[in-house]
Amino acid sequence: MRILVVEDDEVAADFVRKGLMEAGHVVDLAPDGDLGLEMARAADYDAMILDRMLPKMGGLELLEALRADDDKTPVLILSALGEVDQKVEGLRAGGDDYLAKPYAFTELLARVEAIGRRSDPTAAVTKLKVGTLEMDLLARTVRRDDQNILLQPREFRLLECLMRNAGQVVTRTMLLEKVWDYHFDPQTNVIDVHISRLRGKIDKDFEFPMLHTVRGAGYRLQV
Repeated sequence: MRILVVEDDEVAADFVRKGLMEAGHVVDLAPDGDLGLEMARAADYDAMILDRMLPKMGGLELLEALRADDDKTPVLILSALGEVDQKVEGLRAGGDDYLAKPYAFTELLARVEAIGRRSDPTAAVTKLKVGTLEMDLLARTVRRDDQNILLQPREFRLLECLMRNAGQVVTRTMLLEKVWDYHFDPQTNVIDVHISRLRGKIDKDFEFPMLHTVRGAGYRLQV
């Protein structure tokens, strides 16, 4: 999922961003309410994590502005204000869920993925399959011909992107945006290195290759 985190505490925001990215999500950060509202209006997000106490524009004010725009992006309110009446206030302002600080990251991850699935039926897909190659998105496992394949987090995200676009050419620009969250070319061989490692794991010991290089275009995963 693509997730917008609106949080003014830099350390807390970076912690959430890293955790979400390790779980395979793409994350944008906004340090204040004004920028958060601007970013939410400018792009389509699968979910938003929103602090209540923000500079320039409060979290609930931002949320009410979004709902006034008929923006239905699922929002998890994350706040140190954790009294029952404060939670009720947040939910009535348009929040889909409310989690009080301090919190366990595993719970945060589970809650934001849950509201994302409720809003988008396609996000409920938990398994991908291309030929005999299978990926379980919840268990974070990959198998081919009933053999387990151990992947690093970035390799998992790379393979997920290729499997979701099986049979189609996935360009280097698409991979940079979806897997590395880069919106520019870093002028490095980072993609080539990871493709080589991934190919060695999903193709090397099997009868036929599935990961193909399309010269001048990108890569394609196909049987």
